[in-house]
Amino acid sequence: MSAARAREPGEIFGPRTTLFADVLSVGVMTAVVSLPLVTVPAALSTACEVVRGTQRDQPATARRYLTVLRGRLRPGDLGAGALALAGAALLIADLALAGAGLPGARWFAVAAGVIGGCAVVTGVRACARPESGTDWRGAVALAARDAVADPGGSALVALALAAAVLCGYMMLPLAFLAPGPLALALTAVDVRHRGAAR
Repeated sequence: MSAARAREPGEIFGPRTTLFADVLSVGVMTAVVSLPLVTVPAALSTACEVVRGTQRDQPATARRYLTVLRGRLRPGDLGAGALALAGAALLIADLALAGAGLPGARWFAVAAGVIGGCAVVTGVRACARPESGTDWRGAVALAARDAVADPGGSALVALALAAAVLCGYMMLPLAFLAPGPLALALTAVDVRHRGAAR
C-alpha cells in the first residue's frame, strides 16, 4: 500500500509520522512531569500506557497523557519514585566509595554497576507493564521475571536507555524528547514478550 493511500482525509503526513510526532509530544509531557524526580516512575508508566493505547485506536496526545496521569499520582506511585531515588543515591554513594581507593574497589565497582544496571532494566520494564497502574509491587515482580525470561528484550531495554541518556547528554534539549521514544521502545518490548509468551 502506498503512503498516499494510507493517509486519512486532511492528513498531511502518513500515520507513522503522526505517531512519531505524538510520541515526541508524550516525551515532552513525561520529561516535564518527571522534573520533581520522585514522579519519574509514574510519568514513564503513564507514557507507556498512552503508547499502548494506540493499539486500541486511542490517541497518543498530551491531553490523553494528562487524563491517564491523574489516576497515577497516588502515594504508591510516589513511594515507588522515592524508592528509585534512594536506590540511585545508594548506587552513586557505593561507586564514590569504590573510587576512594579501598581494597577490592575495582571488583566492587563492577559488581555494583552490574547490580545497578539490572535493577534499572527491571524498574523500567516494570513501568512498561500495565500492572504498574495499580500495583507496583506486582509489576516489579513480573518485570524481574520477564527480565530473566527475555534476555533479548532486556538487552533492547538497556540499549534504549543508553540511547536516551546519550541523547540527553549530547544535546540537552533532546532530554525533553527522549522519554517518548524510550516509552515506545519499552512498550514494544513488553508487547513483543507478551505475544511470544502466548
